[in-house]
Amino acid sequence: MEPKLDISPDFTIEDIKKIREYHYEVTKDMTTDERRAFYKEGTEKACKRMAELREEKKRTNK
Repeated sequence: MEPKLDISPDFTIEDIKKIREYHYEVTKDMTTDERRAFYKEGTEKACKRMAELREEKKRTNK
């Protein structure tokens, strides 16, 4: 069972701690290669989302 990540709308220091604990629980039994793939996938999703937001901002600022 994967742990649940519950982040508040205000994004506090406690939320950062929750994220750290979540990542620990998810990755604690992974091999180095599995961990690398897990973080690579997350990084690719974040980069893609940032690019989408940049494009959206360009369209709305014209």
